[in-house]
Amino acid sequence: MSMSQLVPVFIDVVLLISASSVFVICLFFLIECTAALLPNTSVANEYNWQDAKVAVLVPAHNEELVIGSTLEKLIPVLKKQDRLVVVADNCTDATAKIARAAGATVVERHDLECRGKGYALDYGLQFLESDPPDVVVIIDADCTVHPGAIEQLTQCAIASSAPVQASYLMTKPKNSQSSKDFVSQFSNIVRNLVRPRGLACLGQSCPLLGTGMAFPWTVICSVSLANGHLLEDLKLGLDLTLAGHKPVFCSEAKVTGCLPQHSQAAKTQKTRWEHGHLQIMQTYVPILLKQAISQKRFDLLVSVLDLCVPPLSLLVVIWLGLMAVTLLFGVLGTSWLPAVVVATAGLCFLMAILTTWTKFARKDLPLRELLTVPFYILWKIPVYFKFLVKPENVWIRTERDKVS
Repeated sequence: MSMSQLVPVFIDVVLLISASSVFVICLFFLIECTAALLPNTSVANEYNWQDAKVAVLVPAHNEELVIGSTLEKLIPVLKKQDRLVVVADNCTDATAKIARAAGATVVERHDLECRGKGYALDYGLQFLESDPPDVVVIIDADCTVHPGAIEQLTQCAIASSAPVQASYLMTKPKNSQSSKDFVSQFSNIVRNLVRPRGLACLGQSCPLLGTGMAFPWTVICSVSLANGHLLEDLKLGLDLTLAGHKPVFCSEAKVTGCLPQHSQAAKTQKTRWEHGHLQIMQTYVPILLKQAISQKRFDLLVSVLDLCVPPLSLLVVIWLGLMAVTLLFGVLGTSWLPAVVVATAGLCFLMAILTTWTKFARKDLPLRELLTVPFYILWKIPVYFKFLVKPENVWIRTERDKVS
């Protein structure tokens, strides 16, 4: 076969492999979103949480604007034997003072070399070692913990002997009519509610989301938390899954936060989340694949597929680019099969989005706001371009909005 004949064949093979990869990702995304429609299969909560000793750990870095409100809702639900511990991590404001005044035990950490939430959590666990609780619940300093959440997380952690993730949703700022905020909230619903619920309904482990997490003491001590990764929560969930402690999803327990009001703060948050996700993909996909084969664990293959679903805006950008390329080469005379596969992948993605919107987001996202998604994607493109040129590698806290 001559070189002129080999080139089209090579192009066909490359395009077909690329198209098939996107199809598998979009199909898995559709399966997750469809499975979320199934009845909830939460672990039965038969344990009386009144007998359990719980430590609520709150990592906080310069959170004076919001921590008072968070602690105010936490303290009344704790029992006599429970503890509320705030780790004031490299704080230069009144975070520690406010937390002590609210009735929390405060431990202060000062280490400018080792920065990040993972180091703060590790410091808090070291503090608890002398009198360990039955369950550790981790709550971010800027979250609202809904009634019953601590009880439900504790019961589920003890009943399953596994890490537990609550339903953690980000709401748009009060009175905001920004299309970007509507779409951001929808994206968060997909990532933090629909996909974890779908995995739970399929009997698979869910990702950890950073707050609203509960761990039996023996489980949380089995892995190292001392790291400054951009997404220390996702990393922790994968480390625990590899160690055989598969996180479970407790959708009844609810924790909420608020999307940043200011554009720069929102961009900082998105950059950290999405660069962190891409970095985790690069690191953990090979590890999970290797361990899935060596341990003969199907659940690790599922974790690989879940991890390979990129941020949805990036997935749309990839799909659009690949669709354009496969159509171009189809017109130039190569096979149309890659274009057909990419189009099918797009159909799977569209079905997943419409299914999710219909069941979980119709009230939060008016249908007309879906038409603004292309503009939202344009807003996100610089975030992805920055990952190629200068990826974020230092943990940066998102600036808080003052609680009204």
